[in-house]
Amino acid sequence: MNSYYQKIIFASFILLNLALVQHTQAVFPDHPIRLVVPSGAGGVTDSLARLLSTELSKNLGQSVFVENRPGASGIAGTQFVASAAPDGYTLLMVFPTHVTNPTLFSKLPYDTIKAFAPISLVSSVSMVFVVPKDSPANTLKEFIVYAKANPGKLNFASVGSGSLGHLGAELFNSLAGTSIAHVPYKGSPQAMTALISGEANMYLVASASSALPLIQSQQIKALGVSTKDRLPILPNVPAMSDSVKGYDVQGWNGILAPAGTPPELIDRLNKAIVKSVASPEFSKKLRQEGATGFSSTPAEFQHLIARDIAKWAKVIKEANIQLD
Repeated sequence: MNSYYQKIIFASFILLNLALVQHTQAVFPDHPIRLVVPSGAGGVTDSLARLLSTELSKNLGQSVFVENRPGASGIAGTQFVASAAPDGYTLLMVFPTHVTNPTLFSKLPYDTIKAFAPISLVSSVSMVFVVPKDSPANTLKEFIVYAKANPGKLNFASVGSGSLGHLGAELFNSLAGTSIAHVPYKGSPQAMTALISGEANMYLVASASSALPLIQSQQIKALGVSTKDRLPILPNVPAMSDSVKGYDVQGWNGILAPAGTPPELIDRLNKAIVKSVASPEFSKKLRQEGATGFSSTPAEFQHLIARDIAKWAKVIKEANIQLD
């Protein structure tokens, strides 16, 4: 075959691929999209996923449905999406366990970085540092003084070993120079009950909205929020970083696709998510959950994932935490 025919065949191949790409962009999505949540129904992430799916359905012109696949600290649902076809029709809603699991577990059935294509962040969530109503501390600085005056005598509640509340409290110990012991509970209701009764001395609660009624009724006291900015639903509660330099723990949610998903589909989904997050209705509902809408580019989300893997690996190793 001479070079002339080779050039014709090559040009035809390029045109065919361009036509396929344009066709894909034109018809996507042509059937419902599955948004996998690797945790149970009723939690903060599940609630946010359902809020997002409503807005995405409007902006994509196609139904987006939430499918809960809990188990193994989020690993089961995450593995399911890692193995799915990279066609844009199976997405994953992730939260900070996605970046802590690589260190908490000696081996994962997927590569946290290579198995996924980031699309966008969706929200930022602040935890709330709460203490019993009878605690002698009324500010975070007073609590630090109290903890240092009682080394080894205080404990903090969490919803389980390796949870963000656990790791956030260990980071607090490290930065504040305290030695508060960890006591894991089966879930948030049990941890909060322990705090209210005084069985636990502090608790980093993940859901500000769930803690709000207890704070307002003065059953517990809020001494700080874990992010650098105050929460609209708790405007009088300062950032923990005001008292503990460098403290910043952000719970976040974001959307991933399986690795190999075509860039044009990632771009289409990113634009739809950014538009959804900017919706006044979505923003209002997020604020009610104690969260803030926070979209990003795929590259920005990738950077955050890599940064947080390194950040929490340091905390986990220093606290000698292992889940297997």
